[in-house]
Amino acid sequence: MVAVASSRNAAVWAALAEIPDPEIPTVSVVELGVIGEIDFATRPEGGERLRVQLLPTFVGCPAIEVMRAQIGERLRALELADEVEVVVSFATPWTSERITPEGREKLRASGFAPPVHIGSTFSGDSLTVLSIATCPYCASRNTALENAFGPTLCRAIYYCADCRQPFEQFKSI
Repeated sequence: MVAVASSRNAAVWAALAEIPDPEIPTVSVVELGVIGEIDFATRPEGGERLRVQLLPTFVGCPAIEVMRAQIGERLRALELADEVEVVVSFATPWTSERITPEGREKLRASGFAPPVHIGSTFSGDSLTVLSIATCPYCASRNTALENAFGPTLCRAIYYCADCRQPFEQFKSI
């Protein structure tokens, strides 16, 4: 029974890894770290329910409903459960530390600076973190924050003085 559960969980994670972030399609929702728990449970009326926890990067994330729909559609296609429920949850807050190393590299390759690792012991303020950015094009630290509010709440806009390119960075949260 444990092997069956493990293979079903593995199938769910593999399917989720194929779903791109709607705003940055080179990064999957798994690599972005927005998937929380997955759980199979018996429904009171019989059959099984698969519940997936979706962790928004910010309250009001414009992509959350698109992600929710894509996740539900993809997991229903697997036919591993009678019901698929994608729950948007703020109980477990998303942090930029959840982005996988592969996700960070894909962000960089797509022209986005990955967020700075701040760890759980950071005691500075958000402006200090926003002042740190490495250019994804030339790897220079000679960068300046141009706007703390990028096209979405989770990104800020920077300018590299060395290669003279503007770029976005995922905010460290």
